[in-house]
Amino acid sequence: MSEDRSRKLRTAAFLLAPAIAVLLGVFLLPMFYILLISFQNSDEQFSFENYLLFIHDPYYVQILWRTIKLSLLTVITCFVLGYPVAMYMAKATSRMRGIITFLIIAPHLVSVVIRNFGWVIMLGEKGLINNTLLKIGLIDKPLKLMYNELGVIIGLTDSLIVYMILAIATSLYQIDGSLYKAANILGASRIRTFFSVDVPLTLPGMLAGSTLVFSLSMSSFVTPALMGGTSVKVLPVIAYEKIMTQLNWQLGAAISFLLLISTVALVTLFTRLVETKRYKEVFSS
Repeated sequence: MSEDRSRKLRTAAFLLAPAIAVLLGVFLLPMFYILLISFQNSDEQFSFENYLLFIHDPYYVQILWRTIKLSLLTVITCFVLGYPVAMYMAKATSRMRGIITFLIIAPHLVSVVIRNFGWVIMLGEKGLINNTLLKIGLIDKPLKLMYNELGVIIGLTDSLIVYMILAIATSLYQIDGSLYKAANILGASRIRTFFSVDVPLTLPGMLAGSTLVFSLSMSSFVTPALMGGTSVKVLPVIAYEKIMTQLNWQLGAAISFLLLISTVALVTLFTRLVETKRYKEVFSS
C-alpha cells in the first residue's frame, strides 16, 4: 500500500514539476527580486524610505484611496448591470443562453485598447453621445464623459462585467426549481422570492464575481490610462510612470507591492466578513 502511494506521489510530482518550474521562473522569482528592490534607496542600499514616503505623503495616500474607490464603484456597477442579465440567462432556453454567453464574451476577443478607443469615439466631446444630445437640444455644451472618474468606471465596467455575469449565472443555474414553486405555494411575491431564495443562494457567485472584478480593477493599467488620462491617477499608472518614465525602480517596486498587499487584504477582509456572518451555511455547503 505504501509503495502504491509513493508511486502516486512520484507521478504527481513528475506531472506538477513543469508547472511549478514555470511558476517559479516567471512569477515567484521575479516578484521576490522586485520585493528586494523595493527595500533599496537610490544608492542601492537597504532602506524603508520608499514605503515611508508612500505612507507619509498625502499624494500617494490619495491615489491609493482613489484606486480603491474606483474599484468598489466598478464592482457595484457590474453587479447592478450584471445581475439582471445573469437572471435572464438562468431562465432562458439553452439556445438563448448560448447566444447571450457568446454576446458577452465576444467583445473580449478584441484588444482592450481597441475597445477603449471605441469608448473614446462614443464619449468624447465630439463623440456620438454628445453630438446626438446637442442636435436634439437636450444639452447646450458637451458633457464631460471622458478623462475623469466616470470614464474610468465606464471602461472598467465594460471590461470586467463579464466576470460578474458568468459568476452569478453559474450560481443561479444550481438553484433547484422546486424552491421557486414552494415559495409560490407559500404566497411569496417575486420580490420576496428574490431576496429569500435568489440572493442567499447566489452569494458564492456574487462573492466570486466581486472578488474578480475588484482585483482586476485594482491592477488595471490600460483603461485608467486611456479613459482617465492625466486627470485620474491610480496606483498601476503611478507605478508605470515611476519605473518606465522616471526610471525610479525602487519606488515603483514599492508602489507595486503596496498595491498587491492592499488588494489581498481588502479581498480577504471582504471574504471573511461575508462567510462568517448570516450566510455562513451557504458557503459551507
